[in-house]
Amino acid sequence: MPEQHEGTEQRTAPDHHTADHHSADHHSAADHAAADRATGHHTAAAPTSAATATRLGRRRLLRAGLGAGGALAALRLLPGGRAWAAAPAPGPVLAAAPAPAPGAAVAPGEAARAAQPAAAQAWPDWARYARIADGTFNEPADMQSAVDALKAQEVSVVELDTLLSNWLTDAEFAAHMAEVKTFIGLAHAAGMKVVMYYPSLELISPGGEKGRSFYKNDQGRNWVQRDLAGKPNVFYGSVVVWVDPGDESVWLSPNSPWRDYYLKRIKGVAATGVDGIWPDVPIYFDGVLSWCDASTWGAAAFKADTGLALPRAANFTDPVFRRYVEWRHRNLLRFQLDIADAGRSVNPDLVTFVETVSMDYRYATSIGLDGGYLRQAPGAVAQVWEVDILGNYDGMRHATASDWVCLISMYKYARAASGTKPAWAFSYGWQPDDASLVMSQLIAAGCNPYEVKTPYKNDTVDAAMRTRMYRFVRTNQQKLYDPASIARVGVYHSAPSRDYVAPGEGNGMYVNPTAPAGITDWWGGDDPQMSCAQVPWLGEFRGTVKALVYAHVPFDTVTSPGLTADDLARYKVLLLPDLQAVSDAEAALLRAFVAAGGTVVITGPAPTALDELGGQRSEFALSDVLGLRRADPLPATRQNSYGNGTCWYVKARAGLSYLTRTDQASADQLLTAVRQSAPPAVTLAGDRRIFLDARQLGGDTVVHLVNFTAFGDTPAAFATTPANCTLSYALPAGADVTAVTVASPDGIDPAPKPVPYTVTGGTVSVPLTVAQYAVVTVTAG
Repeated sequence: MPEQHEGTEQRTAPDHHTADHHSADHHSAADHAAADRATGHHTAAAPTSAATATRLGRRRLLRAGLGAGGALAALRLLPGGRAWAAAPAPGPVLAAAPAPAPGAAVAPGEAARAAQPAAAQAWPDWARYARIADGTFNEPADMQSAVDALKAQEVSVVELDTLLSNWLTDAEFAAHMAEVKTFIGLAHAAGMKVVMYYPSLELISPGGEKGRSFYKNDQGRNWVQRDLAGKPNVFYGSVVVWVDPGDESVWLSPNSPWRDYYLKRIKGVAATGVDGIWPDVPIYFDGVLSWCDASTWGAAAFKADTGLALPRAANFTDPVFRRYVEWRHRNLLRFQLDIADAGRSVNPDLVTFVETVSMDYRYATSIGLDGGYLRQAPGAVAQVWEVDILGNYDGMRHATASDWVCLISMYKYARAASGTKPAWAFSYGWQPDDASLVMSQLIAAGCNPYEVKTPYKNDTVDAAMRTRMYRFVRTNQQKLYDPASIARVGVYHSAPSRDYVAPGEGNGMYVNPTAPAGITDWWGGDDPQMSCAQVPWLGEFRGTVKALVYAHVPFDTVTSPGLTADDLARYKVLLLPDLQAVSDAEAALLRAFVAAGGTVVITGPAPTALDELGGQRSEFALSDVLGLRRADPLPATRQNSYGNGTCWYVKARAGLSYLTRTDQASADQLLTAVRQSAPPAVTLAGDRRIFLDARQLGGDTVVHLVNFTAFGDTPAAFATTPANCTLSYALPAGADVTAVTVASPDGIDPAPKPVPYTVTGGTVSVPLTVAQYAVVTVTAG
């Protein structure tokens, strides 16, 4: 397949400069409604709110989701009301990985690949201990100075983001790869690795609105994503900030020949000697249209995989539409695996980190990219998690304590959804003090930091802050990233429940959607529906996390795609917030967990009442474990023995109540079972707004403490208030303490230092003062 066709204009490559991916000019809901009336475009409500429509940056917009009707794009979309009519070439038949849906087709060789363990390819130390930063260069002459600056800031991995977003001829691409190879040589000489950023499904044509473009003059018109009404997912500048006025953006179908086009270019990147590929957001972009891809390519792939024709409209009561929602997750998973395979076909040591904007909240539903699906995929392919903050021009400076819990929840989800692989994550900040606190939480959750100043992606908040924090990571990297969690409590994140339980407008990224006085470009656009407190399933999940954080109970998030018995083996208690949608296979694993002696806490008004595609069950999937039948009135609470274990059921959404009211009664409904069945070995006496996590490495128990005590119930000016606390650890039988040390990035010296402690009976106690972040190591033998 030729990558450019006869008559394609030979263009000079634009200046090597990465566009700003963020902005803040807002459009009103009235503007969107007017655009809908002008075009006649309408779709059923999706799980994002039109009230959040803004002229946002690439990453900011992809997280917020521009809403149900995609009305903003109607102002500048190309005309075309029906899908491209040419017969598609046979699209790739999808692997149903990691868990095949009923009747799903599996492409030749894919069953074997899906069956390989995720750890089949060992991860290099440089990826496991990465300290990442953007490495844009404007001209070749700037390369050495860029490398020198990053090296001085303790950066170990450079994300190189240049002009690969743009429509390039073969000659332009080849010339640019020669420049990239030069940069890689300089970075390697400085002891740093390079990972190449490359948008995966979007292509921008500079000047393409009036001039030549990939959509109008090449294959874009044939390969474009389309919504369920047949409209093409292409638009022009001023809709989103990363597409300059006059430029064209087209989002391509992953099932079209674009796949081969892109994978060929990936091989070209891999040939430069780069250490990794960073594909940007392989999604069904919903900033201008919703529920793509209904192109002929997408329709053929959906039919091949499911045997079904595409749904005609977005309707969550339609089982075919619900199947379409789930299919898009697996379809994008296959594309990610193909990207990684293409790179490794050139360089077997290449790693792939897919930039993933969908976290634990309800955005994966609308864009199709569920990060949890990649967890057990074989080979060196993981995620760069794009964890957003509250304000594009304020960071987390006006967070409430509950907003801070949401940030904790997102980083914990990122760590869990990456499984045993490295979990790289964005660390956004506005000023050095809020930036270092966000990064502290990121590191405490076990993620690798990619430090950037909001709302940009190519600069640091503060070079001295980055250097201080990254030096701390380098000094303590084995202690930060090698230990295993000692949590005996898991919180189950149900992707099907996220998708199908009460679909509505808000995405639920944080609690407070209303900008504080004087703050612009706030995440929720002042729309109350955006709050996770208004999204029942997510509010229950986040409130459960809050109860555990406030009780200083170490816990892990447990993600649902590809769940196995091994995922549950080390937990004594599994919290199942508002678990409604569950497959028979998942139900069997949960049943076996309880039968073997585990404890589960299930909350919500319809426990396991839906199947994995959101269809109503005639009986609860876990009726035997619950001791309840669907035909019977549900009790307010029930405790039921099953096998050697116990199920605690709470009809109310106790987590949602705790999220909004912080009432002890709701917390007790969630935590009584934890206190009885899994009392933690590590405890903390101190303010409940000190996050605690604990891990084990040989004889070392490593405890992370992050202080967010300056945050309250309402937004206030940012401050760092040192907090006094006492850490206690119940020693294993027969063990003696040989040392207790504390390391922190808050001072000048990041190395661990001995601190006083006392031992009473079998418990060691350590009095501490935590400024922002402290890592305590108790060594016992």
